[in-house]
Amino acid sequence: MPIYRPALPAVDAKETRRYAGLAKAEFDEAAISEACEECALLAEPRVSWELFDYDCENGTAAAAPPFLIEGNIIRKHLSGAERIVFLAATIGEAVEEAVTHHFDEGRYAHSVLLDAAATTAVEQVCDACETMLRPQFAKEGFAMRWRFSPGYGDWDIRAQRSLLRLTRADSIGISLTESFMLCPRKSVTAVIGLLRGKGDDKELPRGCAACPKIDCPSRKKEE
Repeated sequence: MPIYRPALPAVDAKETRRYAGLAKAEFDEAAISEACEECALLAEPRVSWELFDYDCENGTAAAAPPFLIEGNIIRKHLSGAERIVFLAATIGEAVEEAVTHHFDEGRYAHSVLLDAAATTAVEQVCDACETMLRPQFAKEGFAMRWRFSPGYGDWDIRAQRSLLRLTRADSIGISLTESFMLCPRKSVTAVIGLLRGKGDDKELPRGCAACPKIDCPSRKKEE
């Protein structure tokens, strides 16, 4: 069970603005930068991940016991994959505690911005893990599909429990509530498909472009 601790020198201000619902609004850039800087200072990025053989015909990962991935969209996304990577990522509890502290102190706008920066940060941590893994698997002849998380599309959020077990996410401080929400809140679980000799997935729609929920306030604007 490898553990990856990427550096987080900066938090993306543009993405923080989007997650805060300010993509089309005029807002003090200095305030956004302040939230991003505080987040980068407090974050403790950690990722645990595991590699499994995958039978795409029946959607089963060769874990112990075997893990069935259910859902038409996720199964289509993993179509052709011979292996899959399950990952769990977090930026720890400190940022979340700071969000609560600022809110309790009446700094409501800063609290919202810091929360958005934290969401941005954990996605950047996942991106960093993908960047680290991509050349390793490329040497073995595998290309990576972009990560896909439980609760997205038709993949049941209850799969979180299995992903935490398979990645041993407790070793990096991630747990699960009875309603299948991750703790700390700024944590992510996901699967990445590995396809042999299929080239990169840059031509495939990903993220917001692959999501049917076109009225989402956090949806990225298409370039």
